[in-house]
Amino acid sequence: MKYMLIMRATDDAYAAYADVDIEQMIETVGRFNQELIRAGVLVAAEGLGDASEGVVVDYSSEPPVVTDGPYGETKELFGGFYILNVASKEEAVEWARRSPLTGAGLKTEIRRVTTIDEFPQDNEWIKKERAWRESTGQL
Repeated sequence: MKYMLIMRATDDAYAAYADVDIEQMIETVGRFNQELIRAGVLVAAEGLGDASEGVVVDYSSEPPVVTDGPYGETKELFGGFYILNVASKEEAVEWARRSPLTGAGLKTEIRRVTTIDEFPQDNEWIKKERAWRESTGQL
């Protein structure tokens, strides 16, 4: 099963990390990533750019409203993610507990990633997506 570990942080937590040596951060996270690779569970891992450079598309109206960052009243920002292929939610939780990115205002949300096999296989669009995934080596 695949699980996404969504790394979240408050503005204060981001501010606290601003003074951390980038080389030290890369080494610390790199060691954790290497553990994930050795265990054979890492599918993907990416950090995200600054929220002030992002945009939000709000579908509450027609046409949708596009708003440039930074976002007003953000309590927690989505700063990056891991996708792990593990046997259970409990195993995903154990990996999250081992994350070196810890401290006040930092959280990891864990969500299962659904697979194409969970959708009606006789659906025209699912068939097209399955064919695309097979052609690109994803299945």
